[in-house]
Amino acid sequence: MKVLMINGSPRNASNTGLALAEMEKVFAEEGVECETRQIGKLDIRGCLACEGCSKTGKCVIDDAVNEIAPLFEEADGLVIGSPVYFASPNATILAFLDRLFYSTHFDKTMKVGAALCVARRGGTTATFDALNKYFTITNMVVAGGQYWNGLHGRLEGEAEQDGEGMQQVRVVARNMAFLMKSIALGKETFGLPATEERVRTNFIR
Repeated sequence: MKVLMINGSPRNASNTGLALAEMEKVFAEEGVECETRQIGKLDIRGCLACEGCSKTGKCVIDDAVNEIAPLFEEADGLVIGSPVYFASPNATILAFLDRLFYSTHFDKTMKVGAALCVARRGGTTATFDALNKYFTITNMVVAGGQYWNGLHGRLEGEAEQDGEGMQQVRVVARNMAFLMKSIALGKETFGLPATEERVRTNFIR
């Protein structure tokens, strides 16, 4: 089992990174291989809506998106961590995820996803909702826990004082590990769910 973790924080010693590291400890205990990439301070621009990826299978902007795409393809699970900026994920991680999910055409069905967010005070649930939409539009499975995956802290290391939040990320990591292992067994026995030819409709016709 492999998990890819994306850190959207631009800070080297961030509360987002602290929370992801707590999950990584659990993954290690569960025998799950883990790789973390920090993209929060990279120069990542938004999607151009050029449809170039439909011809080449990768984004025309050759940056961290294309570098990380193969890691996403081989991973059984994806964790997205973001600080909260104006009650939303920060702009860098949104640009990264828009292009990563849109430009990659490999099947993401039954990969397991989890999002976590860190705020000084408010905006965690709105950020959590925005990040989960990437999973639910691509046939991924969302790992739940005993609360929504938000932690609180502003200064370096403060999130560690949020005992409930830190416990939540450990619970989610264990649930992710269980789901990934269970899905792997299910694939061996039953395969993936049946698919239908995609139906696309527009509002104007």
